Amino acid sequence: MSMFSGINISGSALTSQRLRMDVISSNMANADTTRAEKVNGQWVPYRRKLVSLSPINNGFSSHLLSAINGDSSSAGGGVKATEISDDETPFKQVFDPTNPDANADGFVLMPNVDPLKETVDLMSATRSYEANVTVLNANKSMLMKALQIGQ
Repeated sequence: MSMFSGINISGSALTSQRLRMDVISSNMANADTTRAEKVNGQWVPYRRKLVSLSPINNGFSSHLLSAINGDSSSAGGGVKATEISDDETPFKQVFDPTNPDANADGFVLMPNVDPLKETVDLMSATRSYEANVTVLNANKSMLMKALQIGQ
């Protein structure tokens, strides 16, 4: 285990949570976009994006087993974003016959972005980011104290 592995782990978590916040911001910005991309010659609404995160190393269970067996050389590796995927929930249909994107029945397909859900996800990502900043500062403080002991 390196002296800076705790800082590296917190740094990877900060990067991942920042990516989550960026994707959530993009979702919120496109909550009313009815013409995001053309598919088969027709415009389709913006589709909500989701970020998938995974551990960089084998995960918690392998680290727990190695700790139980007394192997302290196996340190966690942090987290990484593995994929930004589309949310496949169906689009919302809104009755608005005056909209230029309305179909023959007067319905407009709207993005599958729920602002309330996005707000909750943003709060979660922000809290995770803040927690990792606290961990990073605590780790930095411990390293500074260790350097002061050596003087």
